[in-house]
Amino acid sequence: MALDEVVDTERYPLADPGGSAWRATVERTRAELADVGCSVLADFVRPSFQERLRAECARIAPLAHGEVERVNAYNIAVDTPLPADHPGRVVMERGNAFVARDHIPAGSALQVLYTSPVFQRFVADCFSLPVLHELADPLSGLCLNVIAPGRAHPWHFDTNEFTVSMLTQEADEGGTFEYCPNIRSAEAENFDDVAAVLDGRGERLVRRLELRPGDLQLFLGRFALHRVSTVGGERARHTAIFAYSQRPGVVGSPERTRQLFGRVLPEHEAAHLVRGDQLLD
Repeated sequence: MALDEVVDTERYPLADPGGSAWRATVERTRAELADVGCSVLADFVRPSFQERLRAECARIAPLAHGEVERVNAYNIAVDTPLPADHPGRVVMERGNAFVARDHIPAGSALQVLYTSPVFQRFVADCFSLPVLHELADPLSGLCLNVIAPGRAHPWHFDTNEFTVSMLTQEADEGGTFEYCPNIRSAEAENFDDVAAVLDGRGERLVRRLELRPGDLQLFLGRFALHRVSTVGGERARHTAIFAYSQRPGVVGSPERTRQLFGRVLPEHEAAHLVRGDQLLD
């Protein structure tokens, strides 16, 4: 499968790296990321290919590891000793599930996109990075996030500074992406505003996106509190997550990997966890 079968390369000129149309798209995306920490490239996947992509992901969705958990926004242990008014003491239910990369067929559209050097260069350019690397993690480098009806992905921060994702199947109802851009920084946790959002006093800080299948979303999720609201109706919400790093060889921790995928591999047991900041998580 060729990249231009999947991507609308007339609208998003990946065939001309560094060309004028490429630069215009990158500059627009960078401006949106700088302004609100999020940019959506509508119909990045060709409309004619979107049903094929949806079906491809729907076939593997039953392979998702799902275990409803009690979590907090920082994905640290819910019994971590914290002050009484700390937002990390707010416990929520996480009901989304993940299909690991080793369950995603090698010739699938998701794998074609994720491993494409020109796609990686484009994403790096949009994030103003010199280069991006695929995660060396055999499970979390590329995965499918599945939120079944009645479930949600509650408020949280990402461990990676930037996130690349694509909705592949809409829910019948709900499943809205909500986020609070730049609610914290690498230097400041800003616990007061985080607590306000978690207890319903922070509506002024919340933005909402109605994403559509085939939209490519670039997001600064390390500093933006975000969630996907409860899914309703009969159909699950599916989102592909393309995980990259600025460093080669990155592998997830055994604890987090077991939480998300229900298993670990030798690569995880040997991993050395590295953080670029001192935030809680």
